[in-house]
Amino acid sequence: MKQNRRTVLATAASAAVALAAAPERVFGTAPYGFVKQQRTLRVLGTHVTLQQPIREQAEKDLGIKLHFQPGGSASVLHQASTRPESFDLYEQWSNSIRVLWQAGSIQPLDLSRLEYWDEINSLTKTGKLTPYGRIGAGDAPNKLLYVQRDGSLAAQETKQISFLPYVHNVDSFAYDASVVPRGVAYKTESWSWLLDPRWAGRVALCNEPTIGLFDIALAAQSKGLIEFDDIGNLSKAEITALFRILVDLRRQGHFRGVWNSVPRSVELMRGGEAVIESMFSPGVSALRAEHIDCVYAAPKEGYRAWHGVMCLSAAASSTAKDAAYEYMNWWLSGWPGAFIARQGYYISNPQRSRREMTAPEWDYWYAGKPATSDLKGTDGRVVVRRGEARTGGSYERRFSNVAVWNTVMKNYESTLSAWNEFLTAN
Repeated sequence: MKQNRRTVLATAASAAVALAAAPERVFGTAPYGFVKQQRTLRVLGTHVTLQQPIREQAEKDLGIKLHFQPGGSASVLHQASTRPESFDLYEQWSNSIRVLWQAGSIQPLDLSRLEYWDEINSLTKTGKLTPYGRIGAGDAPNKLLYVQRDGSLAAQETKQISFLPYVHNVDSFAYDASVVPRGVAYKTESWSWLLDPRWAGRVALCNEPTIGLFDIALAAQSKGLIEFDDIGNLSKAEITALFRILVDLRRQGHFRGVWNSVPRSVELMRGGEAVIESMFSPGVSALRAEHIDCVYAAPKEGYRAWHGVMCLSAAASSTAKDAAYEYMNWWLSGWPGAFIARQGYYISNPQRSRREMTAPEWDYWYAGKPATSDLKGTDGRVVVRRGEARTGGSYERRFSNVAVWNTVMKNYESTLSAWNEFLTAN
């Protein structure tokens, strides 16, 4: 049965790969000191976490040989859902869980083997960091976390989980404040800016149906062009209506294009081709390191949020399984969370990583306070200058303003065909 589900899901996954792999469209103009016998762990994921410094530090701390397999989000999801024997551990985002679980490509994790489980904060376990925060539409990670007795996934607590929660963040759009007038966080900054006629021909989107689609859906709804019953679960009629609007705008030359990678998003704004676009935190950091006044918006409608997941392959050997648990525990041991904070990302048990950060780093990245000194990013370049405060404020405030989570909707396959029509419309 698992193999049959895997075959069915491969069709949709293949379509997503084709979209992500297509050329970018241009429109218009350490705590662990012990060493065991060396083993190899194959980790499949994206460049967000499969970074060279992380690999080197983990190998040093654990004595495990790590083989990183980074790729685009759609391509690695396709590989994971159709070839579980090709990896041991999978790192991506929670919107991939439904596909992987239905395909039978991943196996449950045993909470008793996760050393820092009790330290993981409430965001993953309940969907909220604070009582006053909103969970947001779509698949908040708690909805997919616990493995139920019947094999389904739900928020009801059990002794097994589908993924280890670790890196996470809220995403938004970014704009060049030397061109686009600077807004006020949560008050005037709005997703509707992506559809403002003033920036026609200089707007870019992320080429990913589970990401770029929500960005533009938020923009269209904020602009008053359409209203959704549930933005995290669009009906086929709503998808058709939304893309009718987008294709029309595309033909009018509103969009500069789409990007497939963070470096490409940086190039678009650096070169002035785009002055406002979907963007991830590392891209904003890269531009600011180059003294470009790139602002990561805090939209009044709320953010699009994502949560990183680590999943164990259903085909992992017993040796690989042991190594995978050691690596997962290492990720929550302090140093990795501090490292990833320097590119704007959070970790699920931040207090342990706080010990690995300077007071100015913690105050800026987590507490939302103005930087008391220049702060360096993961590449050693200054990305925050003294006196600057993080847009959107503290960790708690940012995650209290989630509009929607990255989600594979029930009508996911319909969004793939609609997205392709948008990309190819003339």
